[in-house]
Amino acid sequence: MSGRPIKHSLTLKGHRTSVSLEDAFWTAFREIAATKGVPINALAAEIDAARDPEVGLASSIRVFVLSEVSKS
Repeated sequence: MSGRPIKHSLTLKGHRTSVSLEDAFWTAFREIAATKGVPINALAAEIDAARDPEVGLASSIRVFVLSEVSKS
């Protein structure tokens, strides 16, 4: 696994966007989406809708992943 962020494409509200996440966060994010039984784009859209507009989507996803991992 690389510690460097890698750009990944997502579709939010019908628009393509890219998010730079490290492999470990991307892997965990995909696993969380699978466990919840939701597509990764839908989970990203939920995070996007709930985040503070001053906080980037990538940061919000990282915080979400850490929050979910700490629950288990």
